[in-house]
Amino acid sequence: MSVTAVDEDPTTQARESDWAVETHNLTKRFGASVAVNGVDLKVPRGCAFGYLGPNGAGKTTTIGILTTRVRATAGRAVVAGADVGVAAVTVRQRIGVVPQRPNPDRSLSVLDNLVFHAAYFGIAHSRATARAHALLEQFDIDDRAEAKVDELSGGQQQRLMIARALIHEPRVIFLDEPTVGLDPQARRSLWDILRDLHAQGRTIVMTTHYMEEADRLCERLAIVDEGRLLALDTPASLRARAPGGTLVELTLDGDAGPAAEQAKTVPHVTGVSVRDGVLRVYSDRGGQVIPALIDLVQSGGRTVNNINLAAPSLETLFLSLTGRKLE
Repeated sequence: MSVTAVDEDPTTQARESDWAVETHNLTKRFGASVAVNGVDLKVPRGCAFGYLGPNGAGKTTTIGILTTRVRATAGRAVVAGADVGVAAVTVRQRIGVVPQRPNPDRSLSVLDNLVFHAAYFGIAHSRATARAHALLEQFDIDDRAEAKVDELSGGQQQRLMIARALIHEPRVIFLDEPTVGLDPQARRSLWDILRDLHAQGRTIVMTTHYMEEADRLCERLAIVDEGRLLALDTPASLRARAPGGTLVELTLDGDAGPAAEQAKTVPHVTGVSVRDGVLRVYSDRGGQVIPALIDLVQSGGRTVNNINLAAPSLETLFLSLTGRKLE
């Protein structure tokens, strides 16, 4: 089944040339498994765009199609003005890609990784060397230019991957889970780099399963799960779409299903869902409903093992759309 998220932004009436990325009914199947399910997507030029979803949601497969590494089963994708299905070489010339796992040539120095990569795009050695030094300085690793890649920290290697992706001045840069495996300091340092790139007017498309990362870095977000596009908007607008009020989660010692029906009758409860022994209740009175919920759970012969409260957020929106947590 094809699912299309309606984009409320008025710029959706823009000319086709204003889009850095467009997909129409994009689909990818691996045998009986559907990794990307009829995705319709538009990314404005100059936008910092996030593709947010849990592991296994189809994010990497979608990026693979958009960067020509994976062939779509059906549908169409246009990136930087070129159709990925019929003009893959042109697409590759116009994009930069930062893979989920750094894949530099470990036999080369940091500088030579950039210079050799530039050669693939026909950039002269002298120009490539100057460009490489400028990028290494921009990302604060110019002092490591002659070092081997294995001498760099994880955060430094990721900076090198971004520099490599930018060596040929691409129109769009794709980053697949760019901060996975980085410590908090390296992650925030990379956030600063991405903000600077966006401030320069670059189009950035990144996948992530970190809500904070998506919220802080992206102007627009697509929420995806099981290959389907569930929602598309600004982070603020998506948070506003989260079900009313506070989310109250009660972890029970058994089946939470019977308690769910009774919870719907509690005053100021606006929504109820159950998954894996967790009773999730939305309330416009916050934690005030907790005593009544505990009473009805205990009257049903169950015990509350844990209680958690959360304000409306991308997490609560994802829960309302899928019935499970994002991370």
